[in-house]
Amino acid sequence: MHDDAHRWRPAPVPGADAGVSFVMPVLNERDYLEHAVRSVLAQEISGPSEILLALAPSTDGTEAVAQRLADTDPRIRLVRNPAAHIPVGLNIAIRAARFPTIVRVDAHSELQPGYTAEALATLARLKAANVGGVMRADGRTPFQRAVARAYNSRIGLGGGAYHGGTAEGPAESAYLGVMRRAVLDEVGLFDEGIRRGEDWELNLRIRQAGYRVWFDPRLEVTYWPRESWARLVRQFRATGSWRGELVRRFGRRNGMRFFAPPALVLSVAAALVVGVLQLTRVLSGWPSVLASIVYLPVAAYALLIAAVSAGRGGGRGTRDRLWTLAVLPSMHLAWGTGFLQGVLRGARGTVDTSRLARNTPLP
Repeated sequence: MHDDAHRWRPAPVPGADAGVSFVMPVLNERDYLEHAVRSVLAQEISGPSEILLALAPSTDGTEAVAQRLADTDPRIRLVRNPAAHIPVGLNIAIRAARFPTIVRVDAHSELQPGYTAEALATLARLKAANVGGVMRADGRTPFQRAVARAYNSRIGLGGGAYHGGTAEGPAESAYLGVMRRAVLDEVGLFDEGIRRGEDWELNLRIRQAGYRVWFDPRLEVTYWPRESWARLVRQFRATGSWRGELVRRFGRRNGMRFFAPPALVLSVAAALVVGVLQLTRVLSGWPSVLASIVYLPVAAYALLIAAVSAGRGGGRGTRDRLWTLAVLPSMHLAWGTGFLQGVLRGARGTVDTSRLARNTPLP
């Protein structure tokens, strides 16, 4: 289960009561922020703690919620993130942090009881630099629950460990992450030029510096996905675009699972082109028959999605199954389209606008 300890540099292990700083970038999270903060404040650790909310310019009343929370508990500190980008906000919060262990928290998530204490124990046991656990997606509406089922499925997001792994071990990256500040200072914090996938790139540098990144399935975080189809598509297209950018930069260091959605997009495009050529009789006879092979991958994918939606992974009733049938290809095609854009011409400053009202610009 454990990797060869001689391959890795030990990360520093602060004293048990040295303290923990939670850092959370926040943008338009009025409906989720208080629950996320309460889950942090409920964490039981032996030393002091603080939570730094990196506030981007929100338009939904989030800042009033943040200020109210800060007024009720001195552990909550507010810092400004005028650029509104996640890695920028994270770096601002980390630089303002007082304690030697950094816990990244998402405003759309809730830490399970015991999360931080368990992570600290794992970091100390392994002398690791970063440890992460399992993202347990959940939903409050039929659509959001369908997205959550997709997140929790190997079909939905490609089977990364943090979407349902059960065995602890060395990891490529970590969901959110509980990190040693000294290692972050050494490798250079988050790359502020990367708008999505910044955690993967940081963990790549941590591993290249010789430190362990570790997956511990006992660590669980509840994650609340996007609430509408349009927001989901915007999120996945932006995320795919930045993964394409990371492939441009780092090539084969990216796992093979990242290439499945763009392969699907290319297959669908090829099938559409052949279909048009056949309907217009540009393709006929044996060339048409041979060209029809392009339909096979698309048909196989459609059968797979139909089977998943009709089975246990599709939910409990017809409505759930129909939402699952719509959500899975929406995620895959949006992500794959973004990926191809990112590979071919770079992300070019692509921004995830799924936390914003449509056409609301970032600062």
